Amino acid sequence: MRTRSYTVALRFRGGALALGVAALLVAAPPGPATGEPPNMMPVPPQVPHAINGAVPPPPFPRLSRIPLRAQAKGFGHRVLELREAILPSATGDPMFDRWPADLSSMQPGQVIATRDVTGTAAPVVTAPIARARLVKFRSTDATGAPSFGTATVLVPRTPHRGGPRPILVNNLPIDSLGTACNPGYTLAHGFSIATNVTDLLPPTTQLALARGYGVIIPDHQGPRMAYAEPVVAGHVVLDAIRATLALDPKAFGRSRIAMTGYSGGAIATNGATKLLGSYAPELAQRVVGAALGGVPADFRLLVGSMNANLATGIFHAATFGIARERTEILPLANDFAQWLATSPLKNVCTIPAAIAGQTFWPMQLLSSDPDPFHSPVAERIYRVTRMSDRKSVVPLYIYQGTHEWWIPAAGARALYREQCRLGARAAYREVFGEHVSAAVIGYPAAIDWLDRRLRGVPAPDECR
Repeated sequence: MRTRSYTVALRFRGGALALGVAALLVAAPPGPATGEPPNMMPVPPQVPHAINGAVPPPPFPRLSRIPLRAQAKGFGHRVLELREAILPSATGDPMFDRWPADLSSMQPGQVIATRDVTGTAAPVVTAPIARARLVKFRSTDATGAPSFGTATVLVPRTPHRGGPRPILVNNLPIDSLGTACNPGYTLAHGFSIATNVTDLLPPTTQLALARGYGVIIPDHQGPRMAYAEPVVAGHVVLDAIRATLALDPKAFGRSRIAMTGYSGGAIATNGATKLLGSYAPELAQRVVGAALGGVPADFRLLVGSMNANLATGIFHAATFGIARERTEILPLANDFAQWLATSPLKNVCTIPAAIAGQTFWPMQLLSSDPDPFHSPVAERIYRVTRMSDRKSVVPLYIYQGTHEWWIPAAGARALYREQCRLGARAAYREVFGEHVSAAVIGYPAAIDWLDRRLRGVPAPDECR
């Protein structure tokens, strides 16, 4: 009866709320920053009060003890209960679900467990493989606390001639909130409704295997499925490499390593290249290059391009994903946002998240702050996720669609200029098209660039 009463209340109050919010938005004050798009502007202070007055608090559980995965220093018990409630549901597979109690005694990249998944992985990768292993290893979350990661290591049947077998780290655009959406879960369990199309296309994994390269596919969003958080993603990618080298030093002890990723996968690749020098310096001489395309490099820029339009579903998912690691965001969530974040939507994969963009729901209506995009919390998130003071110690190949409207090319251009200014070795290509067509048009040159690096050809420096 309690759940039904909440549903009735939401439906009854929802019509009045929609009318009230619409009237208030008409009178919304201009944004504080000159030149910003209107979808970044604040709403009148009456709006958050109206929403919380119309929507009851969500009934997420009271807990006597906060689970390990939801613990964070400096936050009250109820905030951590909310954190636990918004984290993804268990899959039933302890490789992905169980947090080891002794993580703090392990070193980053230390192997925790392995599983042979050759039988289920082979039909998924659609290329001949000699072996596929799911690896669980110790990693580090976005705030420096011990965590864990998972990755799948694929070894092809095709022999590699001309030295040690190279490794390509393929950071797929997971872009999801549910653990079952991970490529590692599909490779371990087979195709399901949670399998993302981007696990298969473009055929980066298949091409690398055909050339005799080993392939690492990290579940780079981490165990909290922190979609779009580049620090945790970078840590997981680098620790996946460490774990792979420790797992098979005979096969990979002297391998050249390269990384690639597009869109959400570029977030992980960008994070890994910027953190490599400080977090995993022993890998700096082994990683010979990284190609990243369609990269969301500046979240402040993305607010203006993705909020309150057809991209808003992905934008909301990314915000909830970052909030799973950056707990300071949670006190800003109003009752409606808490309902969404603790509902079954917390387990959505890419396609349902994208479809939610048809609501055009502005992020301001999910916040208890009428000006969330200019709040101190937002300013800090922009800063720590951009990592603009971090130099890549490996050569970069950055490519972007000229006609991008949701992930504007201005962000990729700024990333290229930033890395050149810091002294990195970088190349930049802009191709015809928006996000999807640019992924296809820019792909061949990116793969060729990576192949040259893995064959030992030094990367040219195109910084000017």
